[in-house]
Amino acid sequence: MTGIQFVTDEKGRKVAVQIDLKKHGARLEDFGDGLISESRRKEKGIPLEKIKADLEKRGRMSG
Repeated sequence: MTGIQFVTDEKGRKVAVQIDLKKHGARLEDFGDGLISESRRKEKGIPLEKIKADLEKRGRMSG
């Protein structure tokens, strides 16, 4: 695949990757979003009503 280059260690094991952002930038953003989502999977959610109330209290949203 063009635009992707693997970096290997002295034993030939892939240890990093270089990605042409002009060619694959959107895919990289999607990949990063997936990693963030996965890392937050076990976090407790905040009810929408609580978020709305907090925004209104801080003047960021009108009720």
